Amino acid sequence: MQLTRFTDYAFRLLMYLAQQPDRSATITEVADYFAISRHHLVKVVNHLGRCGFIETSRGKGGGLKLSLDPGEIGLGEVIRKMEPNLALVECRQTDYKNGDCRLQATCKLNFILDKALEAFLTTLDQYSLADAVRQESSEILVQFTKKG
Repeated sequence: MQLTRFTDYAFRLLMYLAQQPDRSATITEVADYFAISRHHLVKVVNHLGRCGFIETSRGKGGGLKLSLDPGEIGLGEVIRKMEPNLALVECRQTDYKNGDCRLQATCKLNFILDKALEAFLTTLDQYSLADAVRQESSEILVQFTKKG
């Protein structure tokens, strides 16, 4: 299983914001820091805002901040809200256009993959954004002041 770039960027942005809770960040700042597309990041920011993970404000002094404490943002919840489709195989996708699978009568793969996905998400549900960014605070400051 591979997460989409959209979800990858969402995690990067959330972790970036979690590591500096006392200030707002800009989209350009984050895009430059990670060397990623600003245009794509705008879409991620928009979706994260609609999901309630971040707050955005425009104008002078505006920017991006977490809406919740990092300990309240579950990693499993982020994936569920960011990933457009968690189907691991084509025949499990809601838009499957090839009709019935010829193996459907005997196939147990879907059951096995569903259990695997459930285990994956259950594991992620045990962790929060805070768990993903635990570092010494001095180490965090060094990382961001070097780039910024």
